[in-house]
Amino acid sequence: MVSYSSVERSDFEIIAKRLMDLTVSSICLMLLAPVFLAIAIWIRLDSKGSIIYHWKILGYNKKPVVSYKFRTMVENADALKAELMAQNEMKGAAFKMSNDPRITKAGHILRKYSLDELPQLWSVFKGDLSLVGPRPPLRSEIEAFDGWHRRKLSVKPGITCLWQVSGRNDINDFDEWMSLDMKYIDEWSLWLDIKILFKTFWVVFAGTGK
Repeated sequence: MVSYSSVERSDFEIIAKRLMDLTVSSICLMLLAPVFLAIAIWIRLDSKGSIIYHWKILGYNKKPVVSYKFRTMVENADALKAELMAQNEMKGAAFKMSNDPRITKAGHILRKYSLDELPQLWSVFKGDLSLVGPRPPLRSEIEAFDGWHRRKLSVKPGITCLWQVSGRNDINDFDEWMSLDMKYIDEWSLWLDIKILFKTFWVVFAGTGK
């Protein structure tokens, strides 16, 4: 049974999680610099538009922050979204479409291997995101949340989460997604974060991202 009450974290747990975020993100940013450059060149050659896509999300306690990804869609993707809402496959607040026509050729591959997420390592380094935590929502999604959904804002959002390693491509009900976020919040430990990170690596290498 999933509980929706708030959960207290000790100072040690908070510091340990932040140290893990800082250590892993800084190492990855240095080691993956050549990959960042190669992807940037690929995106530039593949389609018109910026290399990095940035948008406003809500972080811990509804703090507005800017998130970054490699651009995987056409330049006017946000404007086109309204025209595609009737084809939304996700029941609830989020938008999901299997064959989204806005995705570029390079974008399909970047999403398949979750390489579009790499710039978010900078957000982890800055402290806006964590490596592991509920996916950060858009303000428009928050407005459509049920009351218990808002509890995901009680912890720092992350790049990867329990939903992403639990067959996210097969989950089409927003409540099911949110239940996984609540399960993560209730059962959180550093060991759980480590297990989710290792499962994420497998998802990336297996190419089961989207």
